[in-house]
Amino acid sequence: MYFGNQKFLVAGMSKSGESSARFLLDRGAEVYLYDDVVSDNVTAVCEKLEQSGAHTLNAEEYRDAAQNCDVLVLSPGIPIDTPLPVSFRKQGKAIIGEEELAALYLRATAVAVTGTNGKTTTVSMMNDILNAAGKHSVACGNIGNPLVKEVENLNFDDFAVIEISSFQLETLSSLRPHVAIITNVTEDHLNRHYNMENYIFLKSKILRNLRESEYAVLNYDDQTVRSFAKNCKAKIVYFSVQNKVEGAYFENGGLYFNGEKYLEMSDMTVGGVHNVYNALACIAASAVLGLDKRAVAQAICAFKGIRHRLEKVREVGGVTYIDDSKGTNIDATIKAAQTMAAPTVILLGGKDKGYDYTPLFENLLSTSVVHAVIYGENRFKMLNAAVKSDFVSVSLCSDFDTAVRLARYIAKPGQNVLLSPASSSFDSFSNYEERGDAFKAMVESIDDGE
Repeated sequence: MYFGNQKFLVAGMSKSGESSARFLLDRGAEVYLYDDVVSDNVTAVCEKLEQSGAHTLNAEEYRDAAQNCDVLVLSPGIPIDTPLPVSFRKQGKAIIGEEELAALYLRATAVAVTGTNGKTTTVSMMNDILNAAGKHSVACGNIGNPLVKEVENLNFDDFAVIEISSFQLETLSSLRPHVAIITNVTEDHLNRHYNMENYIFLKSKILRNLRESEYAVLNYDDQTVRSFAKNCKAKIVYFSVQNKVEGAYFENGGLYFNGEKYLEMSDMTVGGVHNVYNALACIAASAVLGLDKRAVAQAICAFKGIRHRLEKVREVGGVTYIDDSKGTNIDATIKAAQTMAAPTVILLGGKDKGYDYTPLFENLLSTSVVHAVIYGENRFKMLNAAVKSDFVSVSLCSDFDTAVRLARYIAKPGQNVLLSPASSSFDSFSNYEERGDAFKAMVESIDDGE
């Protein structure tokens, strides 16, 4: 892509949008900026980029952007079927995302990770493994560190471990990772993708460019993911907790790859079956990359997890508070609830993502969850699902702060309060990190003497 004679419109001033604009400006491109969100942060970002030569479009000017600009760099937060990208498509002009822009210039070996749950943990764990094995590796992508921000710092002998969301896959077509990992595919983002068929198609796109010299690391226990092997040209390597597969598997408390034992599950710092899956995915990827088995095992055992994923905040008054704000879908929340050994009061709710919540409450009946505090925009939909599932120990309130305070008063000494909302945070927060930080702040403010 030649920058000198093309005009780029960067839509959405998130981290990825800002990084894309900076990347283009540094290469002499003519860059236009637009964000329909009016905030101090967006204004500050645009003003900073204007100092480097960018042009900010107002609401009137952006309507003509498809005629005046050659390439649309679309934020993953903007759906591909909204008026702006549709107008570019009608003009026959290019629509790319930040990761696509970066992929065109990536020299490092890419290990790409997608799936409904476990992406961030797998990326973080894999990055730790590579660094422990003496490689220079960077965790980037949807994890919060844009790939385009790192691409120029990575050389041919380096590694980029890239988290890729379904939103990013809408505009990603050039990436050819050496190893592609798919953790699982369960119902998510149906408010964006309309149906599971579209969502499954997007997840499978990560394999589209793979050839016989690359590797697809697939979850054998997930029927949808396993089916992706049929049309994939790459070498298939499976990982499984339930079966002894060609690849990485769990057997008698140990984690193996093709008969070689790497570690005992009991030696892992992080618990839960979901983390065994994450570790097996990393073992499979590490094996095909030829990494030292001892370094791999040590890095996995030392891994302490990620923020906002089953993260213990504090124990106060005999009640343990756990932040799982990253549990933004039904499957993630069920897995979180299943790890709770003590009776648990769970906080559920937020912005609806198009789910039927009945399976959530049906599964909670067989966990240690003794009460659900339901809040947020989707609270009545959740309440109806709870009643339908005969999950009757519930409380209902409108806002997040009230829900946290209510959970605190319901929980008894020896019990947990678990924030795992099974919902997006966008009804009240900018992202799940902000929601988790708000939860932590409220918990930290509890007086020990109360």
